[in-house]
Amino acid sequence: MLVTSELFVLVLSIVQAEQGWIDWNYFGLLSLFVQWTTLTSAALICLLRPRLAHMGIAGATLAIVTIVMLDVLAFSLFADKVLNPQPGGILWQSIAKKLLLALLISLMVLRYFYLQHQWQQQQEAEMQARLTSLQARIQPHFLFNSMNTIASLIDSHPELAEEAVLDLSELFRASLRTTEQLVPLSRELELCQRYLAIEGLRLGERLALDWAIEPGLEQQAIPPLTLQPLVENAIYHGIQPRAEGGTVRIEVSAKDRFVYLLVQNPAPEAGESRHSGNHIALDNTLARLRALFGESAVLKRSRQNDIYTVTLRLPRQTVNQYKRLVSR
Repeated sequence: MLVTSELFVLVLSIVQAEQGWIDWNYFGLLSLFVQWTTLTSAALICLLRPRLAHMGIAGATLAIVTIVMLDVLAFSLFADKVLNPQPGGILWQSIAKKLLLALLISLMVLRYFYLQHQWQQQQEAEMQARLTSLQARIQPHFLFNSMNTIASLIDSHPELAEEAVLDLSELFRASLRTTEQLVPLSRELELCQRYLAIEGLRLGERLALDWAIEPGLEQQAIPPLTLQPLVENAIYHGIQPRAEGGTVRIEVSAKDRFVYLLVQNPAPEAGESRHSGNHIALDNTLARLRALFGESAVLKRSRQNDIYTVTLRLPRQTVNQYKRLVSR
């Protein structure tokens, strides 16, 4: 607001100048007046934010415009009486022009903030809808396979069957928890462990796991159900089609200002087309990351030496740090 108002003063000073490019005396006096009114009006509005938040759009707009107009009137009277006294008394026509100009500028600024707020709400609504859709997506084949595995364990290994039921219920609970935009990385890793425990019962020795988690990143902020779908794709496309199975590697590390998450699995054999089916899930994941973290979030997929790798790059910050940043 300060920069915008100063640019506005600069334009008026250029228009006002009769000689040269700019009237510096006019620029200095008008800058002093505009900056003081801008600062004091913004300070008063900030102090009244709790009350303004409970008003409707029309009420808040009227209150803010009233504050700005009274502030401009007070400084105009002060300027005419003290800084630039006129022999004929107060120049009400000049003050009226300033009030009209302040009214127009205030309405333009409020309109800009309103449109920006509407755009942010639309972005949040779209992101929440995408998140809800993704979280509600429990693959039918995974559910059927899990239930069959649990049924086969009830008689022979009831303890394992009970643990599998608890793991499955936790996965469903996470898919229905749609109010959280970010969770600690430790919770997402725990969810992956529960998912892999269920798949381990079904695949047995065909599934090997390689965990490489750098300590100290437990509170890293990550959208819920971001890593688990990548692990699910690694199982479905990299392990399940192979009779000999394979290894899924999950790696988490930090470098500079970023945290890197890697999910690796054996690449599909030549002619295998099912792997392309996870592109939509990867695109949805990237869209969620960009909505939350902006361009600093990156998702890449690569294939090298028969190893398929999906890499996530997130800015290094905790959930609380993200909330404080957004609240600004």
